[in-house]
Amino acid sequence: MAVPKRKKSRSRTRSRRAQWKAAPLTLVACDRCRETKLPHTVCNNCGTYNKRQVIAV
Repeated sequence: MAVPKRKKSRSRTRSRRAQWKAAPLTLVACDRCRETKLPHTVCNNCGTYNKRQVIAV
């Protein structure tokens, strides 16, 4: 198994890890009430999913 010859400094490691950023949430508008929601989930405002009433709100 390959082993590094030298220890990587903290600044080099942290510079590399600085590229790992959280992606912003993807939000879409509900077809019925135009409230923002996560895609492929039931709308919390009106209770619809895929243009059908799923939850009685």
